[in-house]
Amino acid sequence: MSILKVILVVVEALLALNLLIFVHELGHFLAARWRGLKVERFAIWFGKPIWSKKINGVEYALGWIPAGGYVSLPQMATMEAIEGKTDEKAEQLPNVSPLDKIIVAVAGPLFSFLLAILFAVIVWQVGKPLTVTDDAPVLGWVVPDGPAWKAGLRPGDKITTIDGHPIKAFGPPTQDSITWRVITSENTNLTVNYLRDGQEQSVQVTAFKPQTKWYERRALRKILVGPVQSAKIFDIATNSPAARVGLKQGDEIMKVNGEKIFSFAAISHVEDFQTNSAAGPVTFTVRRGVEEFECAMQAEKPISPKEMSPSFGILSYLGNTNRVLVHPGPWEQIEASAKQIFATIGAVANKRNEIGVQQLGGAVMIIRVYKNFFENEDGWRWVLWFSVVLNVNLAMLNMLPLPVLDGGHILLSLIEVVRRRAVNPKILNYIQSGFAILLIGFMLWIAFYDIGDWARSANSERKANVPIVFAPKK
Repeated sequence: MSILKVILVVVEALLALNLLIFVHELGHFLAARWRGLKVERFAIWFGKPIWSKKINGVEYALGWIPAGGYVSLPQMATMEAIEGKTDEKAEQLPNVSPLDKIIVAVAGPLFSFLLAILFAVIVWQVGKPLTVTDDAPVLGWVVPDGPAWKAGLRPGDKITTIDGHPIKAFGPPTQDSITWRVITSENTNLTVNYLRDGQEQSVQVTAFKPQTKWYERRALRKILVGPVQSAKIFDIATNSPAARVGLKQGDEIMKVNGEKIFSFAAISHVEDFQTNSAAGPVTFTVRRGVEEFECAMQAEKPISPKEMSPSFGILSYLGNTNRVLVHPGPWEQIEASAKQIFATIGAVANKRNEIGVQQLGGAVMIIRVYKNFFENEDGWRWVLWFSVVLNVNLAMLNMLPLPVLDGGHILLSLIEVVRRRAVNPKILNYIQSGFAILLIGFMLWIAFYDIGDWARSANSERKANVPIVFAPKK
């Protein structure tokens, strides 16, 4: 992808994210206007403005810290350390009733929720892409000598329950997936029920956590299994063993040495053993159209890149291309998003599992996800669906009763009702500014890991795209 294309996609992702922020803050702005509050600034992002314009007494600004936005309301809780000093202090302005403050605070999450409904209705109409059966709870690959393998699980097994929880999918975002139940389990040994040849069986699997470096997120628990992934060939290197035996794009490898495979990971595993010079040829059973045939080949070391291990020369696979458009109802989308957010918060708050706030993603991760969607031919539909999830997320998380967040404003207003007087503005400013600085610090901390993940992923992708060259055969 060209640099210009990358820049364009990132800009599109930024615009999509800032639309969500803008609508949320617009809710506060309009409610404040309606209830007669003094509005000093409408800002997207925090920090000193890199652009601003004053219209009808309101400063509209774009800050330099890409971490949300705010509407500066001196009669509510100010954050001078983040928003800057206000022209008029709260004590210089008319009192605002607790009800008005609550209305203004609720308006932001309400607008986010309404935007989520709007996106959900659009998704309902235009559809959401779904790859049929690609997320079924069937094991496509089980790493030999890994935890699942040692427990007796094998490729082709269909997982039915983990620790008593029904399993319907392989990976997130659903809570009834293999991945979710493995990482959130509170038990040292997971009880896994599965079907093999129509017979239900049960095993105990001991999950483990890979070691990570200080600049990497702590790894989550794994049992080293993978989903079903078609081994249909997409690209083959010239002069490679695969090219010489006549394999073509669209051929699907069904068996390796007579054993049925459920993922192209099985081919990579066999390829790894070809580093042993004593390893003999591997027999592949290949389906081409309605016909099947066998071919034998031995991995060879390419001349470039020099550090690459012996390879069959199969560069990439098509995977499952059986895509359909599903049309989930608006409430179904909202409910699924809310349930996942509740589950995530519960998992982070639960000290008995090993999930922490470090595993959460921030603005950089969101931009990365949007970027990946925009690069996809059908990605605009995924963008619409993801925007439903994000707006529900934004609405719900902002209702948490913490200073800085909208839920914190509501809590302060309720305290004001009970005390029959507002919290001292100076004290409130210190509390709000302190928590705002902590929040921005937390977001920068999360961004550090998000950027690291993105950089490592881009580096891996770059290495994967290095041309593989085999020596011509006479």
